[in-house]
Amino acid sequence: MSTELDPAEIRPARRQFLKGAAALATTMIVPGVMLYQTGNASSADRQPRWGLLIDTNALNESDIDACVSACQREHGWNSVPDSKTDAQWIRKVKLTDPESGHERFLPMMCQHCEDPPCVDVCPTGASFKRQDGIVLVNKHTCIGCRYCMMACPYKARSFIHEVLKDQLAVAPRGKGTVESCTLCVHRIDRDGANAVPACAEAVNQQGRKAIWFGDLNDPQSEISERLKALGALKLRADMGLNPGVRYQGL
Repeated sequence: MSTELDPAEIRPARRQFLKGAAALATTMIVPGVMLYQTGNASSADRQPRWGLLIDTNALNESDIDACVSACQREHGWNSVPDSKTDAQWIRKVKLTDPESGHERFLPMMCQHCEDPPCVDVCPTGASFKRQDGIVLVNKHTCIGCRYCMMACPYKARSFIHEVLKDQLAVAPRGKGTVESCTLCVHRIDRDGANAVPACAEAVNQQGRKAIWFGDLNDPQSEISERLKALGALKLRADMGLNPGVRYQGL
């Protein structure tokens, strides 16, 4: 009888082990920002799963530029023209219909997957997912191997090559580490369901709303009700990652 294990069986088992270990760990990176909570949440203490819903029909190219600029200001990363190594927590993607030539623009950021491949490949546990679904990088344990960058199907992570100055307290960064969209976690930890990520704040102006933030686990939240009524697309749904960022109009 063969004792070899099918790699397809090993991968889910490893993920299950990591999830179990995470449920027992409690770590604090800065006051008020908890990486994990001890134990499994009871039904009475149901954990939210924060996510974004983006209506691409309501966004134009300048809106996406506004999202990028707002993210830069909020977290202190700056764009360097023509740089292939510059940090990009959020980037502008143009989609063109080859038949009609119609163009559409959308913001691309970390998708905060339910089953994130970046977490699965990280050798130190620096890439992790909080119980509320936000995927982050612990700069104290990131060794800059960039495995997570290779594993991410959305090209949502960046490597910091240069020495950094004038960092913001809400967004610790460091040379030789990887970084990506945090869903404005500092706002979420402060305001909870009332939080508005910087990208959403930049385009939801003058009574118009194009980006919704909310609890995907709450069927009565505005984001869940809109998803139920109008549906949305998960990018690379074929991979089974169940991203927390959804797109309408694609």
